[in-house]
Amino acid sequence: MKTIKHVLCLLLWVMIGILTTHAQENQSYILHTIEKGQSLYSIASMYGVEQDEIVRLNPGSDKKIYVGRKLRIPRKEANSEQETFHTIESGETLYRLSQHYGVSVEAICQANPGLSVVNFHAGEVIRIPAKLSPSLTIQPADTIQEAQTLRAPVKPKCREMHKVGRRETVYSISREYGISEEELIAANPELKGKDKIKRGTFLCIPYPTQPKADSQETTQRPPTNRELFKENSKKIEQYSTIKAAIILPLLPDGGQQAESARMIEYYEGFLMAVDSLKRSGVSIDLYTYNTSPGKASITSILSRKEVQDMDIIFGPLYQEHIKPLTDFAQKKGIRLVIPFTSKDNTVFRNPYIYQINTPQSYLYSEVYDHFMRLFTNAHVIFLNTREGAREKADFIQGLKEELATRSIPMTTLPDTVTASSLGKVLRADKDNIFIPTSGSNVGLIKLLPHLTVTVRQHPEASIHLFGYPEWQTYTKDHLESFFELDTYFYSSFYTNNLLPAAVNFTRSYRRWFAKDMEERYPKYGMLGFDTGYFFLKGLAQYGTGFEEKQHLMNLTPIQTGFKFQRVNNWGGFINRKVFFVHFTKNFELVKLDFD
Repeated sequence: MKTIKHVLCLLLWVMIGILTTHAQENQSYILHTIEKGQSLYSIASMYGVEQDEIVRLNPGSDKKIYVGRKLRIPRKEANSEQETFHTIESGETLYRLSQHYGVSVEAICQANPGLSVVNFHAGEVIRIPAKLSPSLTIQPADTIQEAQTLRAPVKPKCREMHKVGRRETVYSISREYGISEEELIAANPELKGKDKIKRGTFLCIPYPTQPKADSQETTQRPPTNRELFKENSKKIEQYSTIKAAIILPLLPDGGQQAESARMIEYYEGFLMAVDSLKRSGVSIDLYTYNTSPGKASITSILSRKEVQDMDIIFGPLYQEHIKPLTDFAQKKGIRLVIPFTSKDNTVFRNPYIYQINTPQSYLYSEVYDHFMRLFTNAHVIFLNTREGAREKADFIQGLKEELATRSIPMTTLPDTVTASSLGKVLRADKDNIFIPTSGSNVGLIKLLPHLTVTVRQHPEASIHLFGYPEWQTYTKDHLESFFELDTYFYSSFYTNNLLPAAVNFTRSYRRWFAKDMEERYPKYGMLGFDTGYFFLKGLAQYGTGFEEKQHLMNLTPIQTGFKFQRVNNWGGFINRKVFFVHFTKNFELVKLDFD
């Protein structure tokens, strides 16, 4: 008997030890669910940790990470003067989190501008800001009036109607509105006995049960997420005059003439957008600042009084100017549009940034998605090329992994292909998609003759060529081959110079500046017009509510696509727009928009 007791005690201590270790371990990391387009670099940037720290907690993550999987992110030691991150657990509310961390609901909402009642759910990660000074911190939970007094129900049965969203349940909806599951079911008898609720269904949200009339006690409840988000939402205001600044190297400085010429063309296109908006009644004050390499010039500009009051800033170009400018924008609460670089990581932690040029991992993930949607019956044939293959290595590797995941057949051929060897790999039951492993023109020149002969020798086969944004530069040289090969390429920017919008803009530009835009892609004049028009029009239309409403803008840019998405609840926006340009066998040029 003593032996059994001894064994049971030992097992109890082991279990306590395991649970204690597990609890301590959970305090040392948070769980991040990997989303489409994220890379180890972008995730590390989001949380302000080193990639090596993530790899240490997640062995193998330096080789490959998978969408939907969870990563352990090291949690920095708790400190009242430091921010921290929290993975929302089932049943948690915004109110309870504010009590747990000793910060106000308002502070949490301000630290997470991407957070709303819609995406406040289990698994979502939010930023918890540092505590206020002791004199400003909220009082402990046991001294707070934890609830709003419930009043007698008004005549209508429903205080509001709720449209059921994805994965919502009776439990989650009842918690959201601060009522019991029984109360929700009583107001909606059709829910009785059902485990799932059809998405899009409207439910009656009843008033909470009231205390008896003769009771002297007041029933109290904590505020719901919906109430708190509504209470802490910013009042939308319109701009009487939009104050905008451009901070770019516009004057030649040493050997920067070509760089300056591109920036001037961008600025000229931007001026045309401002003029167009002013003619439609939009009031804009535009401030222009020239920069030069080195931090001295950007420091001088940011010290100017008028810059402190901008509504939006466009720039910079130089990499060493990005951090000072992004820090300034975040401190002053000014939107910052970065038109050129795609390699900066401040967007992952700064909610005021709009990054036009899509980071590579996000761009590729969009391309893969569109590719799979377009070619549902594909046989992909990779054509190895020696010229410039390294620059597309990540794209090709990622595409191969996507194809393997979806069991799509693929073949890889060496760079010594002939029409005969190409013909042998064709499949009659599939769409045969040829993809060179390089975007270089030299490699394309070598491949095109063999591909065109193959198409002519096998007219019964479905054959396509798929490629890269830089092929826009070679279109004039290979136009006939592109049509014959039913060619596609992806790009975030594209314009057909024969379309009315492009023709009219080109004529206007020539009339304004007595010159033509430089023959490059993207055309910087069009880029300047598109970015200026999109953001200034959006601010004029939606005011301070631009962040929540910009996806509703119904604009057709001349060249640049816009589809902005927040990278996380506390970060900025990246542009995820990708087009496929299609040269059809019927000699038509089509821009495929997948949204």
